[in-house]
Amino acid sequence: MVCLEDVKKDLIEAAARAYRRGIQTGSGGNLSARVPGEDLMVVKPSGISFIDCNQSNLVVTDFDGKVVAGSGKPSREALLHGVLYRNVPTIGGVVHCHAPWATSWSFSKKDLPLVTYHAQMKFVVPVATLNIEAPVVPLEEMPKVIALFEKHPALPAFLLVAHGLVAVGKNVLDAENVAEMVEETAQIAWLSAIGKKLF
Repeated sequence: MVCLEDVKKDLIEAAARAYRRGIQTGSGGNLSARVPGEDLMVVKPSGISFIDCNQSNLVVTDFDGKVVAGSGKPSREALLHGVLYRNVPTIGGVVHCHAPWATSWSFSKKDLPLVTYHAQMKFVVPVATLNIEAPVVPLEEMPKVIALFEKHPALPAFLLVAHGLVAVGKNVLDAENVAEMVEETAQIAWLSAIGKKLF
Protein backbone atom coordinates (compact mmCIF):
# COMPACT_ATOMS: atom_id res chain seq x y z
CA MET A 1 0.00 0.00 0.00
CA VAL A 2 1.39 3.39 -1.02
CA CYS A 3 1.61 5.76 1.95
CA LEU A 4 1.47 9.55 1.94
CA GLU A 5 5.19 9.86 2.61
CA ASP A 6 5.94 7.77 -0.50
CA VAL A 7 3.69 10.01 -2.60
CA LYS A 8 5.54 13.06 -1.30
CA LYS A 9 8.89 11.39 -1.98
CA ASP A 10 7.92 10.77 -5.62
CA LEU A 11 6.74 14.36 -6.03
CA ILE A 12 9.99 15.71 -4.62
CA GLU A 13 11.98 13.51 -7.02
CA ALA A 14 9.85 14.57 -10.00
CA ALA A 15 10.19 18.24 -9.06
CA ALA A 16 13.97 18.00 -8.73
CA ARG A 17 14.25 16.19 -12.06
CA ALA A 18 12.16 18.82 -13.85
CA TYR A 19 14.28 21.60 -12.35
CA ARG A 20 17.56 19.92 -13.34
CA ARG A 21 16.30 19.34 -16.88
CA GLY A 22 15.52 23.04 -17.17
CA ILE A 23 11.82 22.63 -17.93
CA GLN A 24 10.91 24.72 -14.88
CA THR A 25 13.11 27.25 -13.13
CA GLY A 26 12.33 29.95 -10.58
CA SER A 27 9.20 29.55 -8.47
CA GLY A 28 6.76 29.12 -11.35
CA GLY A 29 4.95 26.00 -12.44
CA ASN A 30 3.26 23.43 -10.26
CA LEU A 31 2.95 19.71 -9.84
CA SER A 32 0.82 17.33 -7.85
CA ALA A 33 0.29 13.67 -7.06
CA ARG A 34 -2.96 11.85 -6.33
CA VAL A 35 -3.15 10.20 -2.91
CA PRO A 36 -4.25 6.63 -3.77
CA GLY A 37 -7.66 5.62 -2.45
CA GLU A 38 -8.62 9.13 -1.35
CA ASP A 39 -9.98 12.26 -3.01
CA LEU A 40 -6.80 14.09 -2.02
CA MET A 41 -3.64 15.29 -3.71
CA VAL A 42 -0.19 16.43 -2.68
CA VAL A 43 0.57 19.82 -4.23
CA LYS A 44 3.63 22.05 -4.53
CA PRO A 45 3.02 25.16 -2.46
CA SER A 46 2.86 28.56 -4.10
CA GLY A 47 6.07 30.58 -4.23
CA ILE A 48 8.35 27.56 -3.83
CA SER A 49 10.78 26.47 -6.55
CA PHE A 50 10.56 22.90 -7.79
CA ILE A 51 14.05 22.25 -6.43
CA ASP A 52 13.02 23.43 -2.95
CA CYS A 53 10.14 20.97 -2.51
CA ASN A 54 10.56 18.84 0.62
CA GLN A 55 8.52 16.68 2.97
CA SER A 56 7.76 19.58 5.30
CA ASN A 57 6.56 22.21 2.83
CA LEU A 58 4.30 20.16 0.55
CA VAL A 59 0.56 20.70 0.94
CA VAL A 60 -2.24 18.13 0.94
CA THR A 61 -5.56 19.36 -0.45
CA ASP A 62 -8.88 18.01 -1.61
CA PHE A 63 -9.77 18.21 -5.30
CA ASP A 64 -11.20 21.70 -4.79
CA GLY A 65 -7.83 22.95 -3.52
CA LYS A 66 -8.90 23.16 0.12
CA VAL A 67 -5.93 22.49 2.42
CA VAL A 68 -6.28 19.46 4.70
CA ALA A 69 -2.64 19.16 5.78
CA GLY A 70 0.34 21.52 5.66
CA SER A 71 0.78 25.19 6.37
CA GLY A 72 1.62 26.49 2.92
CA LYS A 73 -0.67 27.96 0.31
CA PRO A 74 -1.39 25.54 -2.55
CA SER A 75 -0.56 26.47 -6.12
CA ARG A 76 -3.05 28.74 -7.87
CA GLU A 77 -3.54 25.93 -10.38
CA ALA A 78 -4.63 23.41 -7.71
CA LEU A 79 -8.19 23.56 -9.04
CA LEU A 80 -7.00 22.48 -12.51
CA HIS A 81 -5.17 19.51 -10.98
CA GLY A 82 -8.25 18.57 -8.96
CA VAL A 83 -10.49 18.74 -12.02
CA LEU A 84 -8.15 16.37 -13.85
CA TYR A 85 -8.09 13.87 -10.98
CA ARG A 86 -11.84 14.03 -10.47
CA ASN A 87 -12.70 13.54 -14.15
CA VAL A 88 -9.90 11.24 -15.38
CA PRO A 89 -9.41 8.38 -12.86
CA THR A 90 -6.33 7.05 -14.70
CA ILE A 91 -4.37 10.24 -13.93
CA GLY A 92 -2.17 9.90 -10.85
CA GLY A 93 0.20 12.81 -11.39
CA VAL A 94 0.19 16.23 -13.05
CA VAL A 95 3.17 18.41 -13.99
CA HIS A 96 2.58 21.95 -15.22
CA CYS A 97 5.71 23.80 -16.28
CA HIS A 98 6.78 26.72 -18.45
CA ALA A 99 9.15 24.68 -20.60
CA PRO A 100 10.62 27.09 -23.21
CA TRP A 101 10.25 25.08 -26.42
CA ALA A 102 6.77 23.79 -25.60
CA THR A 103 5.58 27.22 -24.51
CA SER A 104 7.03 28.73 -27.69
CA TRP A 105 5.13 26.17 -29.77
CA SER A 106 1.89 27.12 -27.97
CA PHE A 107 1.90 30.52 -29.71
CA SER A 108 1.22 28.73 -32.99
CA LYS A 109 -2.15 27.68 -31.47
CA LYS A 110 -1.67 24.35 -33.25
CA ASP A 111 -1.47 20.90 -31.71
CA LEU A 112 2.11 19.71 -31.29
CA PRO A 113 2.76 17.02 -33.92
CA LEU A 114 4.55 13.80 -33.06
CA VAL A 115 7.49 14.51 -35.34
CA THR A 116 9.79 11.71 -34.16
CA TYR A 117 9.36 7.95 -34.10
CA HIS A 118 10.07 8.04 -30.37
CA ALA A 119 7.18 10.44 -29.73
CA GLN A 120 4.93 8.36 -31.96
CA MET A 121 5.75 5.24 -29.94
CA LYS A 122 5.28 6.95 -26.56
CA PHE A 123 2.21 9.05 -27.31
CA VAL A 124 -0.99 7.81 -28.90
CA VAL A 125 -2.24 11.23 -30.03
CA PRO A 126 -0.62 14.64 -30.66
CA VAL A 127 -0.32 17.09 -27.79
CA ALA A 128 -3.37 19.34 -27.87
CA THR A 129 -3.21 23.14 -27.56
CA LEU A 130 -5.80 25.21 -25.71
CA ASN A 131 -6.11 28.96 -26.04
CA ILE A 132 -7.28 30.11 -22.61
CA GLU A 133 -6.64 33.82 -22.19
CA ALA A 134 -5.81 33.87 -18.49
CA PRO A 135 -2.70 33.27 -16.37
CA VAL A 136 -4.62 30.61 -14.39
CA VAL A 137 -7.22 28.30 -15.94
CA PRO A 138 -10.53 29.69 -14.58
CA LEU A 139 -13.41 27.49 -13.47
CA GLU A 140 -15.56 28.41 -16.46
CA GLU A 141 -12.85 27.14 -18.84
CA MET A 142 -12.50 23.73 -17.17
CA PRO A 143 -15.05 22.07 -19.52
CA LYS A 144 -12.58 22.68 -22.37
CA VAL A 145 -9.93 20.74 -20.46
CA ILE A 146 -12.29 17.88 -19.64
CA ALA A 147 -13.43 17.74 -23.29
CA LEU A 148 -9.84 17.06 -24.40
CA PHE A 149 -9.74 13.86 -22.36
CA GLU A 150 -13.27 12.85 -23.32
CA LYS A 151 -12.16 13.02 -26.95
CA HIS A 152 -8.76 11.39 -26.36
CA PRO A 153 -8.61 9.46 -23.04
CA ALA A 154 -4.94 8.63 -23.69
CA LEU A 155 -3.93 12.28 -24.19
CA PRO A 156 -0.45 12.60 -22.61
CA ALA A 157 -0.42 16.38 -22.23
CA PHE A 158 -1.78 19.66 -23.49
CA LEU A 159 -0.33 23.10 -24.10
CA LEU A 160 -1.80 26.37 -22.85
CA VAL A 161 -1.14 29.27 -25.21
CA ALA A 162 1.41 31.73 -23.77
CA HIS A 163 1.44 29.72 -20.56
CA GLY A 164 3.13 26.33 -20.71
CA LEU A 165 2.48 22.62 -20.78
CA VAL A 166 0.40 20.33 -18.59
CA ALA A 167 1.59 16.73 -18.59
CA VAL A 168 -0.25 13.83 -16.97
CA GLY A 169 0.70 10.28 -16.06
CA LYS A 170 -0.17 7.28 -13.94
CA ASN A 171 1.91 8.92 -11.21
CA VAL A 172 3.87 12.15 -10.81
CA LEU A 173 7.17 10.59 -11.96
CA ASP A 174 5.48 9.36 -15.12
CA ALA A 175 3.96 12.82 -15.68
CA GLU A 176 7.41 14.40 -15.37
CA ASN A 177 8.78 11.99 -17.99
CA VAL A 178 5.91 13.01 -20.27
CA ALA A 179 6.74 16.69 -19.72
CA GLU A 180 10.35 16.08 -20.75
CA MET A 181 9.23 14.22 -23.87
CA VAL A 182 6.84 17.02 -24.82
CA GLU A 183 9.62 19.59 -24.44
CA GLU A 184 12.01 17.49 -26.55
CA THR A 185 9.32 17.00 -29.21
CA ALA A 186 8.56 20.72 -29.30
CA GLN A 187 12.24 21.57 -29.72
CA ILE A 188 12.61 19.13 -32.60
CA ALA A 189 9.37 20.37 -34.19
CA TRP A 190 10.63 23.96 -34.09
CA LEU A 191 14.07 23.09 -35.46
CA SER A 192 12.51 20.95 -38.17
CA ALA A 193 10.20 23.81 -39.20
CA ILE A 194 13.16 26.20 -39.36
CA GLY A 195 15.24 23.68 -41.31
CA LYS A 196 12.54 23.19 -43.93
CA LYS A 197 12.69 26.92 -44.66
CA LEU A 198 16.47 26.86 -45.01
CA PHE A 199 16.86 23.84 -47.29
